[in-house]
Amino acid sequence: MTLEKNTLLHNRYRIIDILGQGGMGSVYRAVDENLGVQIALKENLFTTDEYARQFRLEAVILANLRHPNLPRVSDHIVLGDQGQYLVMDFIEGEDLRNRMERIGMLPEDEAVHIGAAICDALAYLHTRKPPILHRDIKPGNVKITPDGHIYLVDFGLAKVYQSASQATTTGARAMTPGYSPPEQYGTARTDPRTDIYSLGATLYAALSAVIPEDGLARAMDNAQLTPLRKRNAKVSRRFSAAIEKAMAVDPSDRYQTAEEFKKALLGSKSRTQQIPGTYTVVPPPQEALSSDEDGNDSVDEKKATAKSSKPRGPLPPPPHPHEDQPFVSPLKRQKERERKRRTTLARFTLTSFLLLLVVGGVLYFTPGLLPAEVRAMIPLIAMTSTPTSTPTPLPTTTIPPTFTPTEIPTETPVPPTLTPAPTNTLIPSVDDTPTLQAEATAPIVTNNLGGGAGQIAYVSARSGLPQIYLVDVNGESASQITDIPTGACQPSWAPDGQRLVFISPCKAQEDIYSNTSLYIINADGSGLTALESSPGGNFDPAWSPDGSTIAFTSLRTGQMEVFTINVASQNSITQITKGAQKVESRMPAWSPDGSQFVYVVKRLGVYQIWMMNADGTEQKQIVRSGTTYTDYLPAWSPRSDLILFTQRCATRFCNPYLMSASATDRSSEQGLRIRLNVALIQNVRYSPDGFYFAYEGVGEAGNLDIFYQTVSGGDRVRLTTDSAQDFHPAWRPATATP
Repeated sequence: MTLEKNTLLHNRYRIIDILGQGGMGSVYRAVDENLGVQIALKENLFTTDEYARQFRLEAVILANLRHPNLPRVSDHIVLGDQGQYLVMDFIEGEDLRNRMERIGMLPEDEAVHIGAAICDALAYLHTRKPPILHRDIKPGNVKITPDGHIYLVDFGLAKVYQSASQATTTGARAMTPGYSPPEQYGTARTDPRTDIYSLGATLYAALSAVIPEDGLARAMDNAQLTPLRKRNAKVSRRFSAAIEKAMAVDPSDRYQTAEEFKKALLGSKSRTQQIPGTYTVVPPPQEALSSDEDGNDSVDEKKATAKSSKPRGPLPPPPHPHEDQPFVSPLKRQKERERKRRTTLARFTLTSFLLLLVVGGVLYFTPGLLPAEVRAMIPLIAMTSTPTSTPTPLPTTTIPPTFTPTEIPTETPVPPTLTPAPTNTLIPSVDDTPTLQAEATAPIVTNNLGGGAGQIAYVSARSGLPQIYLVDVNGESASQITDIPTGACQPSWAPDGQRLVFISPCKAQEDIYSNTSLYIINADGSGLTALESSPGGNFDPAWSPDGSTIAFTSLRTGQMEVFTINVASQNSITQITKGAQKVESRMPAWSPDGSQFVYVVKRLGVYQIWMMNADGTEQKQIVRSGTTYTDYLPAWSPRSDLILFTQRCATRFCNPYLMSASATDRSSEQGLRIRLNVALIQNVRYSPDGFYFAYEGVGEAGNLDIFYQTVSGGDRVRLTTDSAQDFHPAWRPATATP
């Protein structure tokens, strides 16, 4: 509780008034009745035994600090369940926040002196044994005395930093939006670079009169730091660059020590280094002097700190067991994952090529190892050794008249050279000339959530290679549908909810799948049937609403185009799109009535959202996002009125956004971003009743998981929790009969 005026603490310190309130407690002005001097009393309301022990330890360490830019800590008090108190020098003057309110943007010369003085204080703190972190540097904690001397005040949040492999000694943290770096919001390790960021943000605010963009928002790529010179053109380029480097999201990109930051600040104005404690600024005028003490937050800062720290709520948690982990920004994690994936893919491709080269060379140069009839079944050797052999013809393909998307220069496409279709050996148990099996007779679990089956099929790599799984929307009754040695991806349900079409082989989630074929399987894992294979690869399958046709993307013509196949006959294949050279089409999604496709066209280096009739006529672009964004993975709402799709930045990294476009209104060709409080969302799939959608999102460990939530953005549920990558959700359709 707040101490009343004239309260006598420890039979020595009498409260005069309250100077301010922050997240951890209040700051009081008091009189030391033994010495007759004014002191500042910093309160800490966390009173558990562990906090009391740590408080005493840190108070002893702080009491030994002696630096001209730091107030002295002279005593500490622990009053049972009432609170803990630090007794510090009372520093008269105005704080930097008040100075900014009084004169606006500070002159660069003053900012250099303030920055150098605080760097001296930080260098002293960071080189103690053990090192000490301030962790709450902001304008309200920089004090300027009546003679222009500069102090870094408010040690109520200072923490003893043990080593690079250990956390700070308590779990309490202050987060002041705009001044706190991103690692201070989570459980990542804070270190001296945390204070460097906050000092850089403080100088940024002093020179621009604007609080900089929040560090956590920048780390999540939801905001970018506005260059300082855009807010104040009078700031020199070198000084601006020094401050912006200190505020880098990734700690490894900042100055690594306060001394290094100080040299950059002084170098921007060619100033010589002075003795610590001798940097001064113009003293505040008499009327500007107030009794505000260190830690007296502004209204905005009080709200922000109180909101983040919640002083009157439950006691804070003990130190997080993973607080010793270094902070890595989401952008850097994403780049590292992409680098590892590219490296793994390159190694796999090189190894496979070398193995194929060795085996092929042995078989070619030692013909006696294999009988002639076996050699004839291997395409490369057969074509080399028996040039008169007749290749197996491709299934008859009906190609409609050419439809070239609008605004694309007409080019005469060069038909690719077709090679014989290889015998499918991806899944040994599948017959080369399969027939469709009877529909699965397994009963469907009924659940009102999402309509119909209340089940979601998805792909998971938890067994090593991706396989298709089925789970209830309550997270129970999870079962594995496929167990294919080459992996399975991209499940798409038949409208009766009894069968799935998918692709194989699949080693991981990829953008384009080469040398893949289409397969059908019953919902209970029986009736595995090969549907279509051709040179290049077939992927992006989508079952038509009437169940008769499957649309898919194929590379058989040398570039991605949309085809359909009749499920019953399996040999009636129709090419739907035929774009100009380097204008590719993919990702078909049927309209609920089966009369149209929304699909993706790759053009000008980006993906675009297009629409066409089911026979390929009337192709038109419906969303125009320019060349800075790429749009992909469209999904049609069950009511036929809305199309959802995913959007990414095309020229830089950013997390994917969920976008929407009208399926009927063509008055606007701009997508509308749907604001959801999630870091990553893609591959959205509607529930049968249209009230929910499932999607790929980021779990707690940074891996992909399956989530679902209402279309209005509420009731978010994490469906999968395995540490492996889970992706490609497909909501099971509602069925009339079990």
